[in-house]
Amino acid sequence: DIVRLTEIRIKKISKFDIDKAKQLIESLEEKIAVVKQHLANIIDYAIDYFKNLKTKYGKGKERKTEIRLFDDIVATKVVMRNTKLYVNKEEGFVGTSLKRDEYVADCADIDDVIIFRKDGIMMVTRVDSKTFVGKDIIHVAVFKKNDKRTVYNMIYRDGRSGPSYMKRFNVTGVTRDKEYNLTAGNKASIVQYFTANPNGEAETVTINLRAVGGVKKLKWDIDFSNLAIKGRGVRGNRVTKNTIRKIELKSEGVSTLKPRKIWFDDITQRLNVDGRGDLLGEFKGEDRLLVINQKGIVKTIKPELTTHFDSNMIVLEKWVPEKPISAIYFDGDKGRYYVKRFMIDNPNKEELFISEHPKSQLEIVATDYRPMAEIIFSKRSLESITINFEEFIAVKGIKALGNQLTTDKVRQVNLLDPLPYNPPVIEDVEVNDEEIINNNSVEKTLENNEANLNKDEGGDDAKTEDDGQITLF
Repeated sequence: DIVRLTEIRIKKISKFDIDKAKQLIESLEEKIAVVKQHLANIIDYAIDYFKNLKTKYGKGKERKTEIRLFDDIVATKVVMRNTKLYVNKEEGFVGTSLKRDEYVADCADIDDVIIFRKDGIMMVTRVDSKTFVGKDIIHVAVFKKNDKRTVYNMIYRDGRSGPSYMKRFNVTGVTRDKEYNLTAGNKASIVQYFTANPNGEAETVTINLRAVGGVKKLKWDIDFSNLAIKGRGVRGNRVTKNTIRKIELKSEGVSTLKPRKIWFDDITQRLNVDGRGDLLGEFKGEDRLLVINQKGIVKTIKPELTTHFDSNMIVLEKWVPEKPISAIYFDGDKGRYYVKRFMIDNPNKEELFISEHPKSQLEIVATDYRPMAEIIFSKRSLESITINFEEFIAVKGIKALGNQLTTDKVRQVNLLDPLPYNPPVIEDVEVNDEEIINNNSVEKTLENNEANLNKDEGGDDAKTEDDGQITLF
């Protein structure tokens, strides 16, 4: 039994296939060479690997978001300002927890606050719940870095009984929590007049002197627009050596800064002043942008560089209040096309100028004075017509339905070149440059009002600036 069980019976003896073994070894060596090649070029291999994944599994799962370049983001410009800033001017406190005191503005936790005091001291500090910055505060605002358009007009008395000086300056960069003296630095100096002007406005004020001694002229006017905008450390121009009883505002001023050119970059969908994209125009402080989107919503906004725009925007230009807006739209409720022309009555409100029916849609919109449009009908037997918006309909309210375009079915609406129009010429107020302003006129005015003006004391004696100090901004 043992012999029988252990006996190996071979019915057929097979010959070993050496050629097949060689082919197997060669294929393994080729695969090893490919792996070594991939390891030597691991980055390219990884890219190809992920591309293969996209090809293999990405069908029907295409990207739904848009790839767009981003501009440099400054946190203090884009942060949501959901906190309210308050001030107690008499006691000298600023903060977000002083809800019973005077409201200043909306701010964010990372914002800075600029403070001006009656004694001529200025400082910038971080927003906090409650911060003591010194008594007798005369102005508080959220500080904007490198803001050259906000100009401060000031008249101050040098010392307890010294002469009074006037100056215009801006604040672009300072060291946080450091006190800066805006006067000549003498003890008991006091600010007699102060305004903050976000667009470089320059008002006219009336100087009233105290009737003492042999002073003959007790009252005269001074126009800040004739004074140069300089650094905060200059002494300024002397107003008078006599005691000022009070200073009254005679008339509000206009901006003395040149209009700012603003461009729109279609790649980043942002406004800029660096010349990137399409030029929208030159903007003064009160100018606004006209924005219209495909949904038929119109609004005007201030040209702030931090503004974000929607992808369905079809009109972005400088708003001219006297220029009508023309549109052709399809009314989903009535199933007809309508033509309307309207003006924006409330620039601070966003409004819908087509009907609210879900099937309503805007076909074309024009902001020219005399626009033209071509109407192509669905029936081939009907010839295309051209309409003149100015003759077709008068300017009506923004909520008006408009005039019916046609009862026939419309296949296409095309906007044509507008008819020529010469808008009325508006004479702009002559303004000065932001930094270089002729200073001779104000000096002559002050000399005429004060015969004993000392040349050594008047003029532009400058204090030492903090140019060599490292700043936080």
